[in-house]
Amino acid sequence: MVAPRQRDIRNLLLKALPADAFDMIVADAELIPLPVKHVLVEADEPNEHVCFIESGLASMVASNGEDEAVEVGHIGFEGMAGSHVVLKTDKTPNRTFMQVVGTGFQVPIRTFKRMLLEFPAVNDLFLNYVHCCDIQLAHSALANGRYNMHERLARWLLMCHDRLDGNDLPLTHEFLALMLGVRRSGVTNELHVIEGLRVIKSTRANVRILDRERLEEIAAGSYGVPEREYERLIGLKVRRLISRRA
Repeated sequence: MVAPRQRDIRNLLLKALPADAFDMIVADAELIPLPVKHVLVEADEPNEHVCFIESGLASMVASNGEDEAVEVGHIGFEGMAGSHVVLKTDKTPNRTFMQVVGTGFQVPIRTFKRMLLEFPAVNDLFLNYVHCCDIQLAHSALANGRYNMHERLARWLLMCHDRLDGNDLPLTHEFLALMLGVRRSGVTNELHVIEGLRVIKSTRANVRILDRERLEEIAAGSYGVPEREYERLIGLKVRRLISRRA
């Protein structure tokens, strides 16, 4: 594979790397397709690669032995799967898999660790990224505890909209229920509520954003803090600019 040029890369973490660190990591990187349900990190198993997502959407999911599961992390072109490796942990009980088809750069763990060791500033960058993931999780807990269902749903739709191309989000009601930790019927009802405000158009496996500005108003304070923290520390913007009705 011809080594990609850094200016052509979409992944924000790869874009933020110093040129020499970027050259090191892409020398061993492989651009791979990421179909829906493709597992990036298996629970309780050491992974051999990290993956920098170029397109698509991955979910990090926490589950127990009773088949209860909820999404605890959202990963798109701003991030990577396997971030526990930054903390020198070989495995995690959380599972990460693709919810929306895409592509990503797969990098061997040995290469990634060597880069962190040889470039202290890059190690700091990835520690900042892990911090941003923690803030995202903290604000999911805040949203679950202090915001109502349609506000939480608006937040997740905004997060998906940030990470996917266009205004059509190929999200099933089952996926939205997993993200919010609720029953599918509850998600369907709340989608109808937001749709009635002419903010979205929902079908069986797609949600079209019609009015992002209004969606941000519905999400209220549940959305925005993790996104601003990412932009402060990583130095690149993950939030979309508000556009008028689609």
